[in-house]
Amino acid sequence: MLKINPPTSWLLAGTTTISALVLTTLPLLTLQAQSSRVKPAEILNAHNKYRTELKVPGLTWSDEVAKSAQEWADNLAATNSFEHSGTNYGENIWQGTANAYTQTQMVDDWGSEKKDFKYGTFPDVSKTGEWSDVGHYTQIVWRNTTEVGCGLATSQNGDDILVCQYNPPGNYEGQKPY
Repeated sequence: MLKINPPTSWLLAGTTTISALVLTTLPLLTLQAQSSRVKPAEILNAHNKYRTELKVPGLTWSDEVAKSAQEWADNLAATNSFEHSGTNYGENIWQGTANAYTQTQMVDDWGSEKKDFKYGTFPDVSKTGEWSDVGHYTQIVWRNTTEVGCGLATSQNGDDILVCQYNPPGNYEGQKPY
């Protein structure tokens, strides 16, 4: 029987600061380039569906941002880790059983946070009182974000990891999402 792991998501808000990133030496790994697995049109459509509902201009695909996202997805897959990159981009990370979810379903997992969203000034944007319950969604619809790029990799544990990075980032304290 095939076990399908439920997806896991993490977010990086514009208000988060990472003061240091320490890299350790890793054994040399041979990784197959997986950028061809990313479906930019599908991912853009999934993101822009949420933005269109709010009359927020659609995102465009950035190859530069996608390159950064792919590098981070490859790193997470190689190290079996699940953490944010610390780049200057906004970032949503998703993880679930390899080949069990479409890229639209991956983005829709973040978009499902809409149910807990309340319009307000960040971080007071969640019906639950926790902005982290809606932070993926607010990054998707953040009015000042204009570009997205994503990378997809499969971990040694058999999970797909989708990293989407956003330029400029969203989730800024004291600002409204749109």
